[in-house]
Amino acid sequence: MKYRHIGTDPATRREVSVLSLGAMLFGTRTDEATAFALLDRYVEAGGTFIDTSNTYAYWFHDTQGGESERVLGRWRASRGIDDEVTIATKLGARPLAPGTGYLDNPEGLSADTIRTSAEASRERLGMDRLPLLYAHIRDPKTPLRETVEGFAALVAEGTVGLLGVSNHWTWEVERARAIAAADGLPGFQVLQYHHSYLRRRVDRPDPHAPDGPFGVASGDLLSYLRQDPELAMVAYTPLLSGGYTREDRPLGPDFEHSGTAPRLEALTAVAKETGATVNQVVLSWLIGAEIPMIPLVGASSVAQLDESLAAVDLELTQEQRTRLDEAG
Repeated sequence: MKYRHIGTDPATRREVSVLSLGAMLFGTRTDEATAFALLDRYVEAGGTFIDTSNTYAYWFHDTQGGESERVLGRWRASRGIDDEVTIATKLGARPLAPGTGYLDNPEGLSADTIRTSAEASRERLGMDRLPLLYAHIRDPKTPLRETVEGFAALVAEGTVGLLGVSNHWTWEVERARAIAAADGLPGFQVLQYHHSYLRRRVDRPDPHAPDGPFGVASGDLLSYLRQDPELAMVAYTPLLSGGYTREDRPLGPDFEHSGTAPRLEALTAVAKETGATVNQVVLSWLIGAEIPMIPLVGASSVAQLDESLAAVDLELTQEQRTRLDEAG
């Protein structure tokens, strides 16, 4: 396994593995025994960075979520896991009532919600301190200052370490960080967005996002990361939910543009040269990119997880990286 640091403050910075394990479906689609087997294998391989949310996975049984955090809490207790494994969770998207969702009825990011939801996550996870807490989705109804101050209060109290943000517009991230910096408060240091080798279109309006998808690492966000190397980036759904390799998981209209075919051609060629799988090349490309990413992978079996873990040791040559970067 390889590792990198996230965060800059010695009091809260963490050394984490360069491959993160997503626990979104633990306790719902992925039963507890399988989840425990995946977690055990990940830690055995040196993995130290696990991702969840207080909203996972409400949509399976019309709940408010929390199933994933509870499974992780039971696993931590049964295995004696302490601070050596960084478990990151998120708040803000938890439905306020069963049978609703984050689009129509989210808890939001008010100061009161941040406090009560963080306390509930700590209880489910069995942790006195959350090492990394994200603002999961944007909340246009709450002033950014209130959100910034709400998160900062938990850091000051010692119940939260690092702060992260996901699925916000880049201007919102910058504005929130500017508020924190001006007031001498801890700000967002870890960003979590969708990113992969194939680039998703960002020009397709959505009824819920008329300006396009705000959870995708657009050129604007990548440029922002390039200018601030102190920020860390976690890339979710890097393998496109099987889209690179499974015929039953077509890429869909989000990838219908002129860059997709040549990038797939380059990806296939590099995989053949290295003897690695296409998925492993994608993960290696992300880990060693000019803007280094921490891929966040899911797995439904230990064999699937092992494929992703092996990508950490895959070293692409500079020529291969250049070919991948310039394709399309």
